[in-house]
Amino acid sequence: MLTPLQYALGGASGGLVGFSLGLIGGGGSILAVPLMVYLVGVTNPHVAIGTSALAVAANAAAGLASHAREHNVKWRCGGIYAAAGVAGAFAGSTIGKAFDGQKLLFLFALVMIVVGILMLKRRKAQSIAGAQCNRHNAPQVLGYGLGTGVFSGFFGIGGGFLIVPGLVASTRMPMINAIGTSLVAVTAFGFTTALNYASSGLIDWPLAGVFIVGGIAGGSVGAAVAKRLSGTGALPGVFAGLVFLVAAYMLWRSWNAL
Repeated sequence: MLTPLQYALGGASGGLVGFSLGLIGGGGSILAVPLMVYLVGVTNPHVAIGTSALAVAANAAAGLASHAREHNVKWRCGGIYAAAGVAGAFAGSTIGKAFDGQKLLFLFALVMIVVGILMLKRRKAQSIAGAQCNRHNAPQVLGYGLGTGVFSGFFGIGGGFLIVPGLVASTRMPMINAIGTSLVAVTAFGFTTALNYASSGLIDWPLAGVFIVGGIAGGSVGAAVAKRLSGTGALPGVFAGLVFLVAAYMLWRSWNAL
């Protein structure tokens, strides 16, 4: 049982996670898992992963509503991506539950670094303002969705930090649209993973509740900031910078625990 202070820290952590989801469509679980383990003090990495998956899914749904009001969401692309990834998320989370928790965190950090590098390389790629999913790029969208789903489930994450680059690579849509659209899949992947972890009793429900409340407030603020930055070209750099910072910290902490 957690203390009142730990629950308060959980609510504050949820605010940071929601802000990240609203701002860059990802980083929710990148932040949620280490915050739950290292700040809130959840001792079981699998409980941290399962609880964060539920909280991030709920916060992503709230962020999706904010981006939808700003017309940033490509619903067809989000639906195709999510449909392809749900099966992968279930399979990946089944494997992840059987994997050593500390090793899972270490691998998670390594994947984050790779994705951050890829995003920096793509930041100057030309986007297409009216990009849509069609029969020509649908196979790519499906492929990225399936692969992202497996990673999302295995690491117990919403997967936004993988989905945003996947949408940009497969459709060349602008970053702001990829961020909004990614939340469709983040929501679907997160709930799929959370249900799998819940079936094994690996979710702290009260902690998830306070995390979600904090995240809803943070998500609306993040979406507003993303709109202001969308025309400056700064979003990919912000995305990558956040990934590198948290990955470095996770590598340090998980390496010492191995």
